[in-house]
Amino acid sequence: MSGSRGEPLGDLAVLAPAPAPDRRRARLPWHLRLLETVTAYLPVLLMALLALGTWWLVKNTPLPEAQQPEAPPRHEPDYTMQQFQVQRFGADGRLSVQIEGDELRHFPDTDTVEVSRPRIRAIGVDGRVTRASAQRALSNGDGSEVQLFGNAEVLREGAAGEPPIEFRSEFLHAFLLTEKVRSHLPVVVRRGATELRSVGMEYDNLARVIELKGRVRATFEPRAR
Repeated sequence: MSGSRGEPLGDLAVLAPAPAPDRRRARLPWHLRLLETVTAYLPVLLMALLALGTWWLVKNTPLPEAQQPEAPPRHEPDYTMQQFQVQRFGADGRLSVQIEGDELRHFPDTDTVEVSRPRIRAIGVDGRVTRASAQRALSNGDGSEVQLFGNAEVLREGAAGEPPIEFRSEFLHAFLLTEKVRSHLPVVVRRGATELRSVGMEYDNLARVIELKGRVRATFEPRAR
């Protein structure tokens, strides 16, 4: 309200009228209103797409060579030899094992040697010689343990005045340094005129003990009068 004439007006609070509703937006078609909404949220959508693309790149980028896990070695020979001869010597310089054969294949994953038609000669600490042969052999890296397959034969020289002892089977497992022979298949053991047949065997030359498994048939040399 105004004061009397010639007097100043007091402080008045001026009230602005309320803004009218956006009738223009209400009059827009639905697809234009949708376009305006999408445009308002476009920066958020772009950030989400950028984050998703970054995650996909990190997941599918190949590792550098130094970080890639090493593939397990395959059971394939890294070298072969034909008509070969391999010799191993003891710490005193004396020959301990000699292996010959038609073909040798070394497998690095197991450090084993496979030999076709092997001929093995091992010399014990007492100087006696053990010979072995078969159609195929599988040896460990140092040649101290040999598995013989197919027409396997191991012949151990006897002491002075004693006949040699011979083992025959389709499979023989020979431990050349400890002078042991074993088999889980039928085996024939001969010493002189004595012959033993069994379905399995374990022989320890150092202990002078032979264990025959399963059914055993024996033919003994007659004792001299």
